[in-house]
Amino acid sequence: MNNTRRTIKSGTLVLVALLSFAVVDAAAAQDAWPASQPVPRRLVLVSLADRQLAVIEGRNVVARFAVAVGAADSPSPVGQFRIVNRVSNPTYYRPGSVIPSGKDNPIGTRWVGLSQKGYGIHGTNVPRSIGHAASHGCIRLRNRDMERLFTLLRIGDVVEIHGERDEQVAQVFDGTANPTMVADAQDSTQSVNPATGQ
Repeated sequence: MNNTRRTIKSGTLVLVALLSFAVVDAAAAQDAWPASQPVPRRLVLVSLADRQLAVIEGRNVVARFAVAVGAADSPSPVGQFRIVNRVSNPTYYRPGSVIPSGKDNPIGTRWVGLSQKGYGIHGTNVPRSIGHAASHGCIRLRNRDMERLFTLLRIGDVVEIHGERDEQVAQVFDGTANPTMVADAQDSTQSVNPATGQ
């Protein structure tokens, strides 16, 4: 009788364990992207030479913005990175001081952190720097452009920063990559109040 109970208990434990794995596998399958559909790919392409940033989904440029890039003594990193965090109304920390969110914050109203520690894409409290090599290595946008860009980006998206023009950069930033898709973004980056620089 005892042997029968042990066999039943062992069999029950094995069955419970197998059912547990089945439930975990089913849950994982629900989170996975269906194999029959292509995984959507979003790419942020930054051209340091053009001082522009484009958001590309599939083969379509969905937005394009003017940016400030790293100054000669603090250049922007070049290469492929991933977005690792997104922060609304960030606090800026530097040795000896903390600057809360607000109009004096040098990283503006939004921060998108890159996989290279200390670098990101962000707004600015100096909008007249856009179009210049003026940052400490990060990619800067006008706050209103950064707020729009922020809505388009997710953690895990790929960011490619190119230091020189190549075929891909030329195609995107010379206007040959679906120019009608970027008209709205261009309009928003070109309207600047001369009195405020914003």
